[in-house]
Parts: sequence; C-alpha cells; structure tokens
Amino acid sequence: MEERKNIPGVPDYTVEMLAEKRSDYCLLIPIINEGGRILKELDRAKAAGVCGLVDIILCDGGSTDGSMELPGLKSRGVNCLLTKTGPGKQGAQLRMGLHFALERGYEGILTIDGNNKDSIESVPLFLEKLSEGYDLVQGSRFVKGGKAVNTPLSRWLAVRFIHAPVISLAARHWFTDTTNAYRAYSRAYLTHPAVQPLRDIFPGYELLAYLSVRATQLGLKACEVPVERAYPKNEPAPTKIKGFKGNSNLLKILFAALAGKYDPQ
Repeated sequence: MEERKNIPGVPDYTVEMLAEKRSDYCLLIPIINEGGRILKELDRAKAAGVCGLVDIILCDGGSTDGSMELPGLKSRGVNCLLTKTGPGKQGAQLRMGLHFALERGYEGILTIDGNNKDSIESVPLFLEKLSEGYDLVQGSRFVKGGKAVNTPLSRWLAVRFIHAPVISLAARHWFTDTTNAYRAYSRAYLTHPAVQPLRDIFPGYELLAYLSVRATQLGLKACEVPVERAYPKNEPAPTKIKGFKGNSNLLKILFAALAGKYDPQ
C-alpha cells in the first residue's frame, strides 16, 4: 500500500495497486458503503469485457461494509483501490481519483456511480467519442437510444426542468442529463490551465456541476451518448442526495456554477 499526503487540492489517500497500468483510459468509480451494488456492477463490467478496455479504479470514501476486500475486487477485474483518508465528500473522492489518474498518465478518464444504476456496458460509446477528439462526453438517458427506468417523478422533473436548463445556460451548450455522473473527460480538458479541478473549493457535488459547464465555455468539444439509468422498482432510490437540505444544497451549487464562482481566479 502506498500513501499520498499533503498534495495541494487533493485529500490524503492510500493506493492499493491490484494490477499494472494496462490502458490509456481509466474508469473512476467513487463509492462509500455500496455493499452488494458495487460488486454487482463490477460483475457486469467483467462480463461485458469493460476491464479489458479501461483500468477500473475504485475511489473509496472509507467503506466499512466489507465490500472493499482486495481478493474480491481483484477477481472482479479492479485495477486499483484508492481510499480517501483526508476530509471531504464526493468531490474529494473524485479529486483523489483525478489526481491519481492524471499522475499515472491516462489520456481519458471516465466516471460512473457505484450503485449499479448505470449501464456500465456502455463504456465503449464514451471511448469512441474520446478517440474522435471530444473533451467532455456526457451520458444521457434522455437522448435517442437512452433509457430512463423507474426514474422517480421528482427527480425526472428536477433534471429536465431545472438542472439541465441551468447547466446548459451556463455551458452555452444544450445538455439533457446533467446530474448524471456517467461521463468521460479528456486529459486536455482536465489539465487546461483555465480548469484546475484539483482545488479544495470542490468538497461535494460542486466539481460535477463545474466540469459540466467549463468545457464548452472554453471552446472545447462536448457531446452526449445514450446510456441506461435504472432505479430499483418499489425500493428507495439509491442516492446520496436526500431530503430538503440535500436538494437545496444542490440548487446552491447549480447557481454558483452559473455565476462562475468556481472558475479559477
């Protein structure tokens, strides 16, 4: 195990290397206590041959549910396990992953949630667009070929009529599924001097909103690809955004991104 400490804009974290770097692309999966959901997602990825296309890197926030046992992860094709030991939430986990991926030399970085809602089998669509020169590839359940399965009505309305329009206005580019963390970024985008994603200003969901708008503001290429996002039927939706406080914080982040408050000074 390796330790990474005192890196500006990056939480302290540890690295468990389960395999050598095998691809020019990696898939970051931020997780915390996803239990069987992340294991099922990894099983799907292995069955679809995803671990032969990208290096799968788990970005753990400190799970205590036993799902991060190394033998089980290795058998499922995981390349590396990063474990955050410093402060911060989802944004800190993502910054940890981005730092490691950029340091390791990946040319493209994909992200996906670890709760088994998304079609991890769609990874080749993102790789195709990166190879065509796109800098931001957003997965969408709302474009032709995409599927929204059992989406809660409140979530559907919020994405379609609040989140996506505001992000699109800020980005000066129409996006349809802006809360979806299933995306790909080019190395050129993430290392652009006017982007600077490794900053402590992004502890939670701020970084996702910021990276949604910044690419096209800078004249970089962006597109969407169809994906499926399936919520479990007759069960609580697996999400970390809950209640009035969680949704009000998301709105604050949204309008801060619109106002350019996350842009480098």
